[in-house]
Amino acid sequence: MLGRPVSYRTRSSRPENLGKNSLHMIANICLTIFVIGALVVTIIAATYEPDDPLFQSPTKITTFLTSISNSTFQSNNTVIRTGEDLMAAKQTALATFGSGTDAAETKETNSYETSSSECEVDPTEPLDCKDPELFQLMMQKAIDRFKDIHFNRFGKPTPGPEGNTCDMAWRFRPKQGKATGFNKDYRRFVINRDNCTLSVVRIGEYHSGVNARKKKKKNKNKIPGYEPASGLHDQGGFSLPAAGEMVNDSLPVVESERAFIHRKYLIYVGGADRCKSMKHYLWSFLCALGEAQYLKRTLVMDMTLCLSSVYASSNQDEEGKDFRFYFDFEHLKQAASVLDQNQFWQLWDKWQRKDKLSLYVVEDFRVSPKKLTEVKHSLIMRKFGFVEPDNYWYRVCEGETGSVVQRPWDLIRKSRRLMDLVAAIGSKLNWDYDSVHIVRGEKARNRDLWPNLAQDTSPDALLSTLQNKIKDGRDVYIATNEPETSFFEPLKHKYTTHFLNDYKELWDQSSEWYSDTAKLNNGAPVEFDDYMRASVDAELFLRGKKQIETFNDLTNDCKDGVNTCNTAAI
Repeated sequence: MLGRPVSYRTRSSRPENLGKNSLHMIANICLTIFVIGALVVTIIAATYEPDDPLFQSPTKITTFLTSISNSTFQSNNTVIRTGEDLMAAKQTALATFGSGTDAAETKETNSYETSSSECEVDPTEPLDCKDPELFQLMMQKAIDRFKDIHFNRFGKPTPGPEGNTCDMAWRFRPKQGKATGFNKDYRRFVINRDNCTLSVVRIGEYHSGVNARKKKKKNKNKIPGYEPASGLHDQGGFSLPAAGEMVNDSLPVVESERAFIHRKYLIYVGGADRCKSMKHYLWSFLCALGEAQYLKRTLVMDMTLCLSSVYASSNQDEEGKDFRFYFDFEHLKQAASVLDQNQFWQLWDKWQRKDKLSLYVVEDFRVSPKKLTEVKHSLIMRKFGFVEPDNYWYRVCEGETGSVVQRPWDLIRKSRRLMDLVAAIGSKLNWDYDSVHIVRGEKARNRDLWPNLAQDTSPDALLSTLQNKIKDGRDVYIATNEPETSFFEPLKHKYTTHFLNDYKELWDQSSEWYSDTAKLNNGAPVEFDDYMRASVDAELFLRGKKQIETFNDLTNDCKDGVNTCNTAAI
């Protein structure tokens, strides 16, 4: 009979194999437990949805935003922390708070009303504008009202002139357009109080909430040694003032004799750079500023400019224009070491002999800044002669010097007073407009260099070109050097057109710009000249949702004349 005998023991049941079998069994059990555990964790990770911080209750969000813990921005009691900090706490990225309508939908309802748990407040008493729920209500209303801007951060509300009003400020930038940086607005909110229910019934016009405007610091702008202010580097517009905030561009004040004599200085004297185009002026000025930074010296600068006749209504060169009319001197003096030459020469005459301050004169622009690094004199003076173009300041930075001295373009910004005009006009248009840049003037009359420009920018040609680029009925801002805006009258049949002169009340005699610039000009009124117009026009153009350029979109002529088009772009 086939089969195993009863006394046969399988190999696996033999005593010498029991230990191995036990180990295999334990290993299999552990592997099974591990696989099951990994599967459970995978399922939980795939299906679990953590709480979105933007969908937390308004109380939690407000508590976070108004807490006094360290923020990602520099400490400032006038502003709260933003959505970036909120998301950073959850290790999540967010570019701006309220970037779109999503932020306005943080509540289940969109009624913009809030109820207090205590109804013992006298309805005749002024509103508590610092109440967290009212603050949240105002933020939500602003986000919903202004759908075409990104909010960067909100300031704490302050009481308005009437018991049912609160003023609140915020920093923002348009959602669309090529321009970067931030603007500041402050509006007046009218609050309706029905028993314990609050609702926002109206938001005022641009810059109507003056009580929320940041007050100018009371200091004499003393800068020991003229060192740049620490930490004032630009990080996407966060660390420097935005357009719309108080401007403090007073001239630096020397703190003491000791501070003056322990600094080293550089000054450029003479030359033929004055009364040239603004591009020429900046190209030379930034060469001087770059050399001063390279030599670790304070640049002694002339705060007055000569406005070229091409920008002046008189068609003549105009001396005595203040640097601060056109450029942001507050940013420059914080980021670089500069001093007004009038004050410098007064102090130099006062202390030069007493402290034995020495002067080193350089009369050849070919003397490299490298050769001046070892100069120990208190003042290095570069003197420029009368022969053009060898007496242009920018000649110092040509050749090999160009690889050593870098022009600090980041230190030059448009005047914040001009940028505030841009913000005011953009706000009046609700930042919902398209823009067209139309170049005419001398170029349109010069048919040798621009044979097609006049015809291509005529009203009929513009209507034909724009109909495929801009929808009918849109608000269109036209940035142009054409003095007669009536020339573009036919465009009004298809679009709502806007021109810079439509907003001239922003710089007339009753405006803030007029009074501020007059103060800089010893009380004399300042003309809103063509360079200022061009600066504001250009910035408004860049903020349009669609931008139509003359030489890229309207004509085949080259920007700089016949046969100067960039062949690489063809």
